[in-house]
Amino acid sequence: MRIAVVQMEPVWKDEQANWEQIDRRLDQLAGQGVQLAVFPECSLSGYDLSPTELPRFASPIPGPQSEKLVQLAQKHGLLFQVGVLEKGGGDTYFNSCLLASPQGLIGSYRKTHLPHLGVDRYLEPGDRLGPVYESRIGSLICYDLRLPEPARVLSLLGAQILLISTAWPESATLYPDFVARTRAAENGVFLAAANRIGREGSTTYLGRSLVVDPSGSILSEASGAQSETLICDLDLRASDEKRRIFVPGEYELDLVADRRPDLYHVLTKTDPD
Repeated sequence: MRIAVVQMEPVWKDEQANWEQIDRRLDQLAGQGVQLAVFPECSLSGYDLSPTELPRFASPIPGPQSEKLVQLAQKHGLLFQVGVLEKGGGDTYFNSCLLASPQGLIGSYRKTHLPHLGVDRYLEPGDRLGPVYESRIGSLICYDLRLPEPARVLSLLGAQILLISTAWPESATLYPDFVARTRAAENGVFLAAANRIGREGSTTYLGRSLVVDPSGSILSEASGAQSETLICDLDLRASDEKRRIFVPGEYELDLVADRRPDLYHVLTKTDPD
């Protein structure tokens, strides 16, 4: 599968300009034979919003934004993930990402782990991980990657690739340096993280979007300051092989079979003893 990770600078608080930017980037990707693409977190609005600005950029799902994304998927003939703000019931809002295809909206995911940062300060957390879309694609957003459990859940559900829509600030070098590689390696899956660049208010964003293989090796990484597109040809079936054989019969690992779920019950406790 040919995938693309789109590193871009969303135009802060200008949804129309961001629609045009996404449309242009999809047109370029379609011409390069890309089948699956991932865009950053909050691609249509920017990330640093106040509570009063938030409602202007949020849409229900399904709704106008999801419908327009499907139209773009049909126009360009590819599958892609974009970070959006979602209007829930009542006065609830979520940091979400949508996976759109020419056949329609495949699914949506609400960010389940919220840092005290940017627009996340005013949002509600999602209440589920998964499902795995198209039987191979798992979706997470930014800080979700910092904790090991979300990526592990998606891997156990059968994900071959994790798509991460993110807005890592410039201080978050831990993510491209270690965390993204670790999550890919410990679960034996591909990982594609689309970060943004630029500045909003007092926050400068890190860039350094990347694609990682199931061994934790970086296949491609973007710079810290430029709009870029990373394109990689992946054999997603490599994620299905969880065995690691270093010396046959002497040094072998299995990332799934070697687990001890009987010892992990503390993970589900709110207040571990």
